[in-house]
Amino acid sequence: MILEVQNLTKVYGEKTVVNIPNLKIRAGETIGLVGNNGAGKTTFFRMLLDLIRPSAGAILSKGENVMESDVWKNYTASYLDEGFLIDYLTPEEYFVFIGSLHDRSTAQVEEYLIQYEEFFNSEILNRGKYIRDFSKGNQNKIGIAAALMQNPELLVLDEPFANLDPTTQIRLKTLIKSLKGTSKMTTLISSHDLNHVTDVCDRIILLEKGIIIKDFLKDENTLKELEAYFSE
Repeated sequence: MILEVQNLTKVYGEKTVVNIPNLKIRAGETIGLVGNNGAGKTTFFRMLLDLIRPSAGAILSKGENVMESDVWKNYTASYLDEGFLIDYLTPEEYFVFIGSLHDRSTAQVEEYLIQYEEFFNSEILNRGKYIRDFSKGNQNKIGIAAALMQNPELLVLDEPFANLDPTTQIRLKTLIKSLKGTSKMTTLISSHDLNHVTDVCDRIILLEKGIIIKDFLKDENTLKELEAYFSE
């Protein structure tokens, strides 16, 4: 079990935004978190990454409480939003910096980036621009590629399809599917796009006001079930 949630709550004032008594995630699963705005998806991710502390309970990563141990950082990568980028660097500088944190030389980083030429669509590298000057969609591309450079066992992506053009959305889905086939990486993806998340994920967790309403393995009826739920 790579992740286990135990009696997790997050309260702001009098409002409980996350309330998950129990959740277990096995290594190698690709899980989609879906829910309307305010469902608690991003708050859950931020607690998982120890960016905010829960009001009660714990998240265990390989049995270690993420609040009490840093070991999980060695095998976890994430991209939540552009605020996690170093926006005064160029993409090249940023990739080299991230690579250096994981003992990759500049040459190794350049070699790594070759596989993302199609995903980048000639819009990222060699543009002579700082990250802050790129569109949000292109910032997403930079953040996702940098997270994957770490070769993580656990990958967390918050709304990765947001702000991407249709072609890049399809390329990202292809990329995620290819990773499922070539590694044992566990991936958590939040998304408002039901089509994308049901296409790439094996298991769907539906959150509403911080509570897990449904948790089920994907089958041929999943998309219709989700559409029916959200259209009520």
